[in-house]
Amino acid sequence: MIIAIDGPAASGKGTLARKLAHNLGYPYMDTGKLYRATAFEVLNEGLSPKDQTDAIQAAKSLAQKIKTRGIESVLDNTTLKEDRIGNAASQVAAIAEVRQALLDIQRDFANSPAARDAGAILDGRDIGTVICPNADVKLFITADLEIRAQRRLKELQSKGLSVTYSTVLDDMRARDARDAHTLNAHRAKGYSTNIVDTTLMTPDEAFDEALRIIKASGG
Repeated sequence: MIIAIDGPAASGKGTLARKLAHNLGYPYMDTGKLYRATAFEVLNEGLSPKDQTDAIQAAKSLAQKIKTRGIESVLDNTTLKEDRIGNAASQVAAIAEVRQALLDIQRDFANSPAARDAGAILDGRDIGTVICPNADVKLFITADLEIRAQRRLKELQSKGLSVTYSTVLDDMRARDARDAHTLNAHRAKGYSTNIVDTTLMTPDEAFDEALRIIKASGG
């Protein structure tokens, strides 16, 4: 069983995906790390994530590194968790050619022997619409903008970063604007009945709801 999970930043999709993978014993890929790694490549060279040529070249370079060195070694980088990388990742991910350059890596994971035998969970953009359009279960995890901003603020402050709610909210709003096409695309591709709104949910409640949907789909 292939489970595709998507949703906006700080909606809880990553936490949910990891918990589902642990509970079900499925291989798991956080595809957002691919875009963060691409953004890291761009910023590390002193380039701009808004420049399409730079971003596309960085994505192609990353794909080649993964083929030669393996995905774990390339993505095992704590710097990828930094918020500046996340913001840049949102910018490079908006470029269609960047997403295309990273397409095969994600599909190879979903079609790997381990995934075929045990199932797999992938979370991130384009998972159920482009990467795995025939996924057995598609979940779209969302939450109100203000709640997501509060969650991100708490996360950043826990890391010792000095940030304000208004700054985080503005950044989140800008990221949502870049991803404005996503929800409509997902509603058209089978997510409409599997939207999990975590605004008023605890992580455990979100997990229970997602697991209910998966079991109802034969998982």
